[in-house]
Amino acid sequence: MSEIRRFVVTIDGAAGTGKTSVALELARRLGTDCLDTGAMYRAIAALSVDNGIDPTDGVALAECINNLGIRFDWDQTPPAILLGGNDISKRIRDLDVSSVVSIVAKQPEVRAVLVEEQRRIGREHPLLVTEGRDQGSIVFPDAAVRFFLEAKMDERTKRRLKQLRDSGMQVEDTEVQQDISQRDTIDSTRADGPLACPEGAIVIDTSSKTIMDVVDLMEESVKAFLSA
Repeated sequence: MSEIRRFVVTIDGAAGTGKTSVALELARRLGTDCLDTGAMYRAIAALSVDNGIDPTDGVALAECINNLGIRFDWDQTPPAILLGGNDISKRIRDLDVSSVVSIVAKQPEVRAVLVEEQRRIGREHPLLVTEGRDQGSIVFPDAAVRFFLEAKMDERTKRRLKQLRDSGMQVEDTEVQQDISQRDTIDSTRADGPLACPEGAIVIDTSSKTIMDVVDLMEESVKAFLSA
């Protein structure tokens, strides 16, 4: 990998399909950096909730992003998300943030700022595994290898429940499933950068697979691309 001047792998998919976990492991195996773009949108959602900014006010949110600055601390694994210099990596996983993140991500002004920031990161980290909802379709359409993850709703709910409960939150199954369903609808129907399988992407159903199973398949695909 070190001899390749630019190599980007994108991983897209809906909430609970395992994007973040497999992206981190794949990046570790490939020796690349890992970009969690969902954390960026969650950071703006946290900004909205914590400061009483209407999540539909894209202009105000974009102005706040530009004023505060959003970046990652690449010295940490996984990289910490910093907003205005403050580490909010834990805050962005709370359910009140999840409930508005898809609304925030619909706003064209927010997307414009964050897409440009993601592309800047891509220029500064040419060896990159990046995950989100529009990485292979919008942000890096020329990526070397593109993946799209799917999973059944009950499995996605179970994974999200475990994540939240492991962090100490008390949540109900129905509450989490409703949150995921609502996010699916908003993400797939928004006009700007909707969730969609990128053309030419390798589709993987993660429902009955472990993280390592999925990463094994991805690593094989990347190696096949490199040896072609």
